[in-house]
Amino acid sequence: MDAYTAEFGFELRTCRWAEREWPPGETDGADTAVLVARQLGTTRRRWDTIVLECDPEGLRRRARFGPDRLDSDLLHVVRNAPDEWCYYRDALPDPGYPWRYVRESIHEAADRGILETRKSGNRIEIRRQWAYPDWLERLVAIENKPDLDASAARALGSQLEYDVAVGLADEAWVATRRTDEPVEPVLFEDLPVEAGVLALEPDDLTAEVAWYPRSLPVTEPGTRILERPDGGERDGSAARFEYADTDWKVDKRLAIAERAYERGWRSFVDTMRPDCRHFELRDPDGSQALPYCAAKGRCQTAAECAGSCPEFEPEPPAWRTRGWPIEGGPGKRLRRLLEERRRRRRPGL
Repeated sequence: MDAYTAEFGFELRTCRWAEREWPPGETDGADTAVLVARQLGTTRRRWDTIVLECDPEGLRRRARFGPDRLDSDLLHVVRNAPDEWCYYRDALPDPGYPWRYVRESIHEAADRGILETRKSGNRIEIRRQWAYPDWLERLVAIENKPDLDASAARALGSQLEYDVAVGLADEAWVATRRTDEPVEPVLFEDLPVEAGVLALEPDDLTAEVAWYPRSLPVTEPGTRILERPDGGERDGSAARFEYADTDWKVDKRLAIAERAYERGWRSFVDTMRPDCRHFELRDPDGSQALPYCAAKGRCQTAAECAGSCPEFEPEPPAWRTRGWPIEGGPGKRLRRLLEERRRRRRPGL
């Protein structure tokens, strides 16, 4: 079985290519730092791959707040915390939800060392440690489809239409496996013209842009498509939708970027079973460590690599007690390896 035929293996290769080569087709050496993550989005839409184009200095200042993400509640606090001591309800904008949740976020931020607090009588006063930096420049969404058959194309078309209508990402792309055809077959599919097409060869990590995307209006209100007519070709009823205002888009983009900052694409091991004796990391071409199942003899999918797998066998106890002090078995060492590589992508940590 081809390791990159399954969407999971292809997705990991797309992430590694983006980490090395983004932005595609540019050779001017733009001063932009790139962070790549996978399987992130909103409650209504999850993207396969996310590329964050970041201001390098802003990204370095973001490291002051630690490697863990700041959720929307924490962002509300640290982005609006004042330079001088101030009662928190006077310093922060109305959150639109009970203030007791704001107080919980204030205590959490103080425990993490990213906010200063003190008591003045019965009042909690706050002062920021550092200004939260403007580190995110652009957010790019990529859908990965190595083999785009008719049914996959139909589903992908509606997903990309949603992305274009909302305008949450600056660009929307679809990555598919490169063919030897004069014109890539994906260009004949009914996909929005605003979406770019990337023809990727996962074996040697090379890619060509088959269709350049249009920039989406992230600073303007968007529309969320809630329901489409499903009565066939003669169904002329209108789709149901709602508006996505600009403030929601700003907050949601930053919340997604924070989750991507924390996770990165190498977090795949967090949802797999590296403590299985058959789990390995292999680097076939010296460019990327990929998960490999010795029992299956191939790169397994994330869904396959679980405790319910019939081939699952926990590491023998003797494996977990080697080394002094006790360091755990190979599974823990693989986790540390991927975490170290993830950490190197976040300067300043």
